[in-house]
Amino acid sequence: MRFIMILMISTLFASGILPSKHPSSDNLQTDSRELQLQDMIVLSLYSHMKKELEKAYADVLTTSPNLYPYDVDILDIERVDGFRGFTFQITLEAAPTVGPHIVVGKDVFTYQISPPFNVKLTLYQHRDGPNKNAIPWNYSNLLK
Repeated sequence: MRFIMILMISTLFASGILPSKHPSSDNLQTDSRELQLQDMIVLSLYSHMKKELEKAYADVLTTSPNLYPYDVDILDIERVDGFRGFTFQITLEAAPTVGPHIVVGKDVFTYQISPPFNVKLTLYQHRDGPNKNAIPWNYSNLLK
């Protein structure tokens, strides 16, 4: 698992593929190497993000928010130790939901990943939500 994560991130840099915050509509319709690598990175960090969201929304929601991998965008990836270094800083933006995919916020996570797959949250920003007006009345019980 650790080796695979490091290999995925290294491949992104070695191939010159930089993740896009807003992929073109073509990328959403067809699979690509870039999209596969991005999805693998998101899946590798999913449980870390989910735990942080549970803590962040505990005071405003009566339930833990859901997080779907396709609602996570990779904003930035940097090599911390320079060329061929294996410590990375990855910034992701997530849109957690409740109920039938009702978006309750926008959150940004920055992780530092280093061998042998040590994952450290270096920055968490709750940027938006939940907006009470965006929640349908029949799901208002999900708000505290």
